[in-house]
Amino acid sequence: MKTKNLKIGITGGIGSGKSIICRIFQTLGIPVYDADSRAKWIVNHHPDLRKELIAEFGAEAYDAQGNYNRAYMAKQVFNDGNRVKVLNRLIHPRVGQDFVDWTHQNSNAPYLLKEAALMFESGSFLALDKIITVFAPEEVRIQRILKRDPHRSEDQIKAIFGKQLAEEEKIKRADFVVQNDDQHLVIPQVLELHAQFLKLAEQTS
Repeated sequence: MKTKNLKIGITGGIGSGKSIICRIFQTLGIPVYDADSRAKWIVNHHPDLRKELIAEFGAEAYDAQGNYNRAYMAKQVFNDGNRVKVLNRLIHPRVGQDFVDWTHQNSNAPYLLKEAALMFESGSFLALDKIITVFAPEEVRIQRILKRDPHRSEDQIKAIFGKQLAEEEKIKRADFVVQNDDQHLVIPQVLELHAQFLKLAEQTS
């Protein structure tokens, strides 16, 4: 019987390719919690959070169909650090509890992965045992995003970069770094990390 699940965080800036790295871990049988996708689900389905968001941001926080009004909310918090903090203060604890519930549901796995773009910025890294940063140079990331999201301009992409923790800082804070720069093979890097995490998991069980 496991007494403690080893929890590994995986982060990286937009376009770094962390989702691809997570898929490789999943093929190895490791459950992955996608914090960003779960947050989108939670804002649409958590009744208490819905009430809190409407109370704070108005009825337009949800559209006529009852779905979270992402465009409206983006305007509410755009360039307003205080409003962003209010929004995060409401959403992050719900996602945090959802992650705790998920860890219990997957307690038989050797270790667990949590993927989040704003892991350091949100403070969620504090609840994790180790952190992986997926790194790719800025120019590589820009080209990936332009290909994936043709509606975005290069200036818009750089503006997103500016709102995220610098890649150099993410690397400093990480325990492990995966180089996903189109020059290094990623599968051998993941297999090496997997072997290390299995050993760590044995020590925590």
